[in-house]
Amino acid sequence: MLTNYVYKLRPNQTQCLKMANWIDMLRSHFNWCLNDRITQYNQQFIQGDYCDLKTRCEACPLTSSVSKSGATGNPWKDSKLDKEGKVRNPRRSAGDIQITALPELKVARPWYSGVDSTVLQQNVKRLDTAYKNFFEGRGFPKFKNRSNFTSFTCVMGIKLQGNKIYLPKLGWMRFYNSRSIPDGFTVKACTVRKRQNGWYVSIRIEDKSVPEYSVQPVGEHPKVIGCDLGITKLVHFSDGYQVKNPKFSTNKKAKRTLKIRQRRVSRKVKGSKNRKKAAVRVGRFHQKVSDKRQAYQWKVANKIVSRNVDVIALEDLNVSGMMRRCQVKTDWKTGRFLKNGQSRKKGLNRSISDAGWGELISKVEYLAVKQSKAVIKVNPKHSSQECRNCGHIEKSNRNGEKFICVECGYHEHADIGAAKTIRDRALEIVRGDSAKLGASRLNAQKISVRSTSKRTEFGNPRNRDIKKAIS
Repeated sequence: MLTNYVYKLRPNQTQCLKMANWIDMLRSHFNWCLNDRITQYNQQFIQGDYCDLKTRCEACPLTSSVSKSGATGNPWKDSKLDKEGKVRNPRRSAGDIQITALPELKVARPWYSGVDSTVLQQNVKRLDTAYKNFFEGRGFPKFKNRSNFTSFTCVMGIKLQGNKIYLPKLGWMRFYNSRSIPDGFTVKACTVRKRQNGWYVSIRIEDKSVPEYSVQPVGEHPKVIGCDLGITKLVHFSDGYQVKNPKFSTNKKAKRTLKIRQRRVSRKVKGSKNRKKAAVRVGRFHQKVSDKRQAYQWKVANKIVSRNVDVIALEDLNVSGMMRRCQVKTDWKTGRFLKNGQSRKKGLNRSISDAGWGELISKVEYLAVKQSKAVIKVNPKHSSQECRNCGHIEKSNRNGEKFICVECGYHEHADIGAAKTIRDRALEIVRGDSAKLGASRLNAQKISVRSTSKRTEFGNPRNRDIKKAIS
């Protein structure tokens, strides 16, 4: 079993300064490695024949790159024979080449010698993970700035002793031991992260004797509950129960507080210490709102999973697509821009972001796997516009939270009716043919694997969960 525990660190002033310098250097190194890969790819496969200014030689895709110190230069290493007498694949990836060039980096820039070597290697592997995500269909890796690069990872030389942790080249550091690590678990790695109110460490621990969580197979007559996510109410259940949405960042008090603090930042002199202090207050307010939202989502997720059901049906939402900007409209005669409703949609996007549907769904999936319950994601198309009596689908059936069918006159709460429709669609998947049933079970298995590995900072199993898994 592999899991993570998060603690708040208590470093001294020297250690804080050193970790801050590490993050700055690692961010610069990450951006340099990314730029190196982009440049080498352009020189080899896009620009065609070109002349390298340093070597004054011509290079093309056939002759490979002239620059042997780049991300794609010198990709072949000495061939070696394995135990069976076969030649190993000597081809090296861009990440391996950049990791091999780290000693040269320390010679050219001596200040990088103060950073642990495993931390620099994990920084390159972080870029490899970004490229892997890109090849799987996600976005291309982006250059990092101070706001989105705030952590580093150590994998060797980590020691724990009571409420102290030893990190290589940082020394012993105290932390708030909010919960003890169970017996039998060994430390595999740790990630140090900087937040607005201090430094945090996420310790990855593993015990191979403890089994992973698994989803029980769905029976012939499963109990299914449908959940419809909304803004006025956060969750609507198919049994009529509703969960309120506190709107932590879009309520009247929060918006006024944020407006005042941002105004104080704008009135300070640029580059002054007072402006930095005011900006820190804004960041702490955002973190406070985020912590409140996370805590409330865990309560809601526990409330959903604790129901006496076998299957939880959720909406398969494309949240990023829902928050996309409206398309531009132009007058074909004059070429002027027309109103496209983006000013009104801006408030809707803020409400969707404040609700945090994606994070809530991931928490429900994680807790459901811990309790051996299956989660099925259902296509929510027309779920709140479809009449449950006659099946008529029309946009005018719904008026706010009221649903009145224009064909048969059937009326009920629109969101609760949508939750019932989601429940019925999940039942069709479970009780349908073997192909759909196998797909639903495969989806549940994927959820179990993803949830146990993805959950790093929130939702860590407690000691009673581990004892229950062992027994």
